[in-house]
Parts: sequence; structure tokens; C-alpha cells
Amino acid sequence: MDIPKLLQHVFGQLNANNIDLLDQVYADNIQFEDPAHKLDGLLNFKSYCRNLYQNVTICTFNFKNISYFEGGAILEWDMLLQHPKLNRGKKFTVPGISVIHYRDKIYSHRDYFDLGVMLYERLPLIGWLIRIIKRKLGQ
Repeated sequence: MDIPKLLQHVFGQLNANNIDLLDQVYADNIQFEDPAHKLDGLLNFKSYCRNLYQNVTICTFNFKNISYFEGGAILEWDMLLQHPKLNRGKKFTVPGISVIHYRDKIYSHRDYFDLGVMLYERLPLIGWLIRIIKRKLGQ
């Protein structure tokens, strides 16, 4: 079975009401990390995902590329996100990659994305300040 493609399929269907789909692809001892979290164990990861999906209006992934290496893969994606407290409640996209390691299921999953693009730039006062700083830096 192609675990990265199964992961894409699971995240293509995932919402707050079907978090148990994660059981299909993740090992009980999953270690998950992203720029804001570090979690050990499937129960903790499922709780994190349940909370995430309950608090957003939209969270979908557009997977673009998969690069395989022995025992793992790198998945490139864009996350479409809509959260009532971010970006004035409007949709926005966050690009990122996931590096996964697996045997029969994924035991290590690390997401890389710019937390500033996802969070800080989307907050009313902090976002305004960050955009000014980026302009002055020529970005």
C-alpha cells in the first residue's frame, strides 16, 4: 500500500466528525511536530486534529508533489484555511511540506510551514506591523 497516497486520501476527507480516519494511516506511537506543536501518540494527535477542525470554518489540503525516499516521503501541499479569528474570517492559503517516515503506518510526521504566514500576519494589529516590517526589508 502506498502510505503517502493513503495519507492524501485521509486528509482529503478529514473533518471534526471523522477523526478516527487517522487510525488507517498513523501508528499508535506517532510523533508529530509542526512549528507550534510537538505531540507523542495517536490519541494526542487525534485530539489536536479534532480541536483544529472544530475551530476552523475550512481546512483543506491541495497536495502537489510526493518525493519518496527509503522509509519515507516528502509531500508538498497548500492548505486552504478559513478561521473566524484570522484574516478577518476570509480564506487564505498556507504553503508547506510534510516529511513522513513509515513502515506499515506513519510513525513520524513533521510539517514545515511559515507560522507567520499562517498566524501572525493574519492577526489584526500584529499582522499590520509585520507587513510594514516586511515592506521595509524589501520582501
